[in-house]
Amino acid sequence: MAKAENNQKESSRISEKTKSRLWLLLSLVAAIGLWTLLSVLPKTSRSFPNIIVTVKQIPVMIERGLLFKDISSSLISVGLGYALGFVIALPVAILMAWYKPVRNIIEPWIQFIRNIPPLAYVPLIVIAAGVGRKPQVIVITIATFLIMCITIYQGIINIDETLIKAARVLGAKDKDIFVRVLAPASLPFILTAVRLGASVALTTLIAAESTGAMAGLGMRIRTLNNSYETAPMLLYIIIIGIIGITVEKIIKLLERKLTGWQEKREI
Repeated sequence: MAKAENNQKESSRISEKTKSRLWLLLSLVAAIGLWTLLSVLPKTSRSFPNIIVTVKQIPVMIERGLLFKDISSSLISVGLGYALGFVIALPVAILMAWYKPVRNIIEPWIQFIRNIPPLAYVPLIVIAAGVGRKPQVIVITIATFLIMCITIYQGIINIDETLIKAARVLGAKDKDIFVRVLAPASLPFILTAVRLGASVALTTLIAAESTGAMAGLGMRIRTLNNSYETAPMLLYIIIIGIIGITVEKIIKLLERKLTGWQEKREI
């Protein structure tokens, strides 16, 4: 009986995976169809070269010695800014959630800055830090810090108060509560913050690389835009999207491994 139930579950899981892949394939075909349509319409053909023309730009940009240089430069800036943003956001979010005076001092400024587009304060950062990678990392750090700090903070303050009270009754101190209660309970929110932070880091890339960068995906898109080279520009935009999806998949895999105990609603 148990073996039959297991076989049924396995069969159902395979069926769901097959359906998901079919929907993904259908979505991809629809996207390519829309892209092809835009590439032949008179009003949009210049902005959306067809898929063959766009893909042919890969060897062209490699021959120019730009493609891998731009990808590696952007990944370094994004990686450094993202890591710094998380390292700063985690303790700040915990302190904000745990200590009301810290929350009253810091939260209004976080809410204030997060409503300002990065492009607005990029010139000030360039004046203060100069040109090159340093201002890029600072801009990405600010953007990722803001979204991750708010997400982690909201997760911690929504933890069931009963868990904390029970720990205190059992004699737990603040350090024990942080390690044994807050950390496990807030892990799903931390991973959500990590995922959102990765997305923000990439969407801030163009603003970050407007700081006098010598290479990078965002910097190259602006350069190609100035010379009206739409095919390689579209290629670079697609590359940013592919990097984003890849990072998203990696983080989701990590999330499933670390929070497999968490119940989720299946749709």
